[in-house]
Amino acid sequence: MISNRSPEPARRRASGRILLAALAVLLGSGALAAPAGAKLFVPMDLRQTDHLKAYGLAYWVLSRGQTVEWLLNYRGGSFFMEEDAETRREARIRGVLIQEVSDAEARPIYDQIEQSNMDVVKLETPPRVAIYIPPGFVPWDDAVTLAFTYAEIPYTPIWDSEVLHGDLAKYDWLHLHHEDFTGQYGKFYATFRNADWYREQVKNYEAEAHSLGYKKVSEEKKAVVETIRDWVARGGFLFAMCSATDTFDIALAAKGVDICAPEFDGDPPTPNANAKLDFTRTLAFKDFTLVMSPYTYEFSDIDMTPVAYQRGEQNDFFTLFEFSAKQDPVPTMLTQDHTNVVKGFMGQTTSFNRKDLKDGVLVLGEPEGAPDVRYIHGNLGKGTFTWLGGHDPEDWQHRVGDPPTDLSLHKNSPGYRLILNNVLFPAAEKKKQKT
Repeated sequence: MISNRSPEPARRRASGRILLAALAVLLGSGALAAPAGAKLFVPMDLRQTDHLKAYGLAYWVLSRGQTVEWLLNYRGGSFFMEEDAETRREARIRGVLIQEVSDAEARPIYDQIEQSNMDVVKLETPPRVAIYIPPGFVPWDDAVTLAFTYAEIPYTPIWDSEVLHGDLAKYDWLHLHHEDFTGQYGKFYATFRNADWYREQVKNYEAEAHSLGYKKVSEEKKAVVETIRDWVARGGFLFAMCSATDTFDIALAAKGVDICAPEFDGDPPTPNANAKLDFTRTLAFKDFTLVMSPYTYEFSDIDMTPVAYQRGEQNDFFTLFEFSAKQDPVPTMLTQDHTNVVKGFMGQTTSFNRKDLKDGVLVLGEPEGAPDVRYIHGNLGKGTFTWLGGHDPEDWQHRVGDPPTDLSLHKNSPGYRLILNNVLFPAAEKKKQKT
């Protein structure tokens, strides 16, 4: 940046002034004449033109070695960024609304935050992001992949071999594609067992398991969830949606127990398998009951899809809780939005049975007066996990083979904002994360 240049020797000052003038023209009027103490304000309330790309802009700024201030509970979780010509240019390219504010204009904002249920969290380092994605996926199969692609947040795809070979140590944040970690191929057997895509998936999953030294896919997936669980305990940030949320815990609880019907792995399940589950090993859920039939499109009673379905699309909403920004910064970060009422959306796992939640799991969002919850968060060791029920925040009932969601038509999506809150959360100062 120009403001960081060292003083030039006297004999070069004239040419330096010419260079600065030329750069001012290239960067736009006023680009080099920002007032002392000026900041760039990124509103995240209803005035914002593109909420999703605003997160990508924040990530981009962090990637350039600058800091970002996240103004929790202030105008939808707005941002302060350093006054910078390149940032203003990038915001214009991305279609993100920003406003230049002077130090005098910023002071009342800080005062209001200090005196209200608000706080300022400094974002320092962009998290190293990985997404657990099966080979051959298509981007619109996963909301997080869609969100990151649209927001222009870089990520690395990884799969079972990378997880089991220790590659998770390279990353701070991991999203689980809507995976079935039980080895039952999404329990699509009844409807899609003769479909070419289903047969290809079974073939590929079995080949991957065998190449890694496992006889069955279910055994290999259990090793994967064990490895991810250990990574979280060491300080990793884990996020998941849809069927990855409940099948992750099911696989953990079923260590040493075969829960797969012969249609999936060629041999019968362990007798009385439900009674042999170990709930001390799970992250979020306890005392759940498995659905063992291969012909039933359901894994357990954790999922509350039928309840959500009965509400119907017009009445399916969930409310985000408002937390104390100064006392509970983590859940506050995870629930920043321009509305506290979010449109619901279905998935193979849509919402979670309240009675199955473990003690200490925090509910971030729920349908009012309902037996199910939609958005939860918890801690494991030095790390955290966050589960969001449903498949696609802008497609109430996404089906296999449905066309992709065009996020340029949903650039202000409250549901997609919840996903992107999660990727910025690890960038916060460590003292704020641990509060």
